[in-house]
Amino acid sequence: MSNYNYDKIVAGFDRDQVIELMKNTLSDFRFNHCLRVEKQAIALAEKYDVDPARVGLAGLLHDFAKERSDQEFINVIKEKNLDPDLLNYGNAIWHGEVGAEIIKDELKIQDEDVLNAIRRHTVGSMRMNDIDKCVFIADYIEPGRDFPGVEEAREQADISLYAGMIAELTNTINHLVDRKQVIHPQTFETYNYWIKKGA
Repeated sequence: MSNYNYDKIVAGFDRDQVIELMKNTLSDFRFNHCLRVEKQAIALAEKYDVDPARVGLAGLLHDFAKERSDQEFINVIKEKNLDPDLLNYGNAIWHGEVGAEIIKDELKIQDEDVLNAIRRHTVGSMRMNDIDKCVFIADYIEPGRDFPGVEEAREQADISLYAGMIAELTNTINHLVDRKQVIHPQTFETYNYWIKKGA
């Protein structure tokens, strides 16, 4: 397990201080989920020879902004001139793409690999690298998750990052279709791109 060497990514980064901040601003459920994703992401990084510090930091912070108000997200979208189409969605999408901007400002994180992994952990991307994949998968399969398909996703993630990512995308799309929920077009773009590309 990594020693959380995050200060090599962000000079002066104090994990204990950030943990305390998250503990005081997130629900117990969300806070503990973030810790589990951090640990799961590092485990995947170490298994697949990916930078564990960047993966762990993104895993820890991936839901840093998830419990912010809708108005705060809307304000950030407008102030930073982000894609106005984001306004047609909600927290499930915002806490990745917009949350990365909040993290950048509040925690002074400039590392684009870390920020992109946070941006891409909700709907994926055609440009996902292995750091992104580790965080994307870890969020889905962390030990606290318990839903139909999660065991298969864990098994696939043990085969390869590609297999884990495809299992997650497939399960997510099927779940949203079954529940007759709107699916963000980037989820389809991600699925189609990686299915065509192959492992």
